Amino acid sequence: MAAFCVALASSAASAGRVALTFDDLPVFGKFASAAEGADVTNRLLAGLARHHWKATGFVNEIQLDAADRPQRIALLQQWLDAGMDLGNHTYSHLSLTTMPVDAYIADVARGETVTAPLLAAQGMRERWFRYPYLETGTTASTRDVFEAWLKQHGYRVAPVTMENSDWQFSAPYDDAVARGDLERAARIQRSYLDFTRRIVTWYIHAGRALFGREPAFVFLLHASRLNAASVDGLAAILGDARLRVVPLDQAMRDPAYLTADRYVGPDGNEWLERWALTLHRDLPFESIPKVPQWIATMDLHIEAPSDPHARN
Repeated sequence: MAAFCVALASSAASAGRVALTFDDLPVFGKFASAAEGADVTNRLLAGLARHHWKATGFVNEIQLDAADRPQRIALLQQWLDAGMDLGNHTYSHLSLTTMPVDAYIADVARGETVTAPLLAAQGMRERWFRYPYLETGTTASTRDVFEAWLKQHGYRVAPVTMENSDWQFSAPYDDAVARGDLERAARIQRSYLDFTRRIVTWYIHAGRALFGREPAFVFLLHASRLNAASVDGLAAILGDARLRVVPLDQAMRDPAYLTADRYVGPDGNEWLERWALTLHRDLPFESIPKVPQWIATMDLHIEAPSDPHARN
């Protein structure tokens, strides 16, 4: 434990890089109308602009299928107008653990319907794919078939090497806001930022333990009310950790992302854990921070992304 504390102290003194990625666009969580989504989008993008950050948002186009579809599409246009990039997160947030690969591919292709033309109008193309639930298939053949399709269509997988279980805090935060309970919302936000500070420090140490240096990180977040309200707090955490925000393609130039991912199975593991299997090294899961119990046990009937920390 003493050696771990020394490593944490040394990691905080070094400079590093992190790419910010936001899943489940236009908005994560309960999304009743485009007007409601616009409030979240405006605040989130304003926060990113305030810190001069470029981020990549991953779209589930199923969210666009409503009576106010043009207004919902306009939320994606806002991301591009703000200088952000957009990627494919499947049309309907499917799991490759449970779906046949042909149906999964069809859903990914359907997820290009709106996003690809929006990007093309900006002189861009859809080039990033993020696996929902971080689930990459239960057999090597399934994964090979799908990733061959991705390559043929010009996609690169956007891995995750840092995450903060924000979805667990987001649902109770949304509930508190909806009820007008600002005191409870503030308490949840404080808990969220405290947990984020601790988990970011853990990931920095874990990356150093795995590679003998600090790799560039790809941080999974969600386009949520909570993160829209917490950009400045996240900026303080990343600044204290000496992590400089860079675009996704710049972070992915780190040689760490050339490490083979040989994991095959049902779990939604993030990539440090996958690479640890390849490199036959252990990560310090015994010291990983846990989401506070009062947050983790809230039952708000929200479909949750896979959490790589839940089993530890």
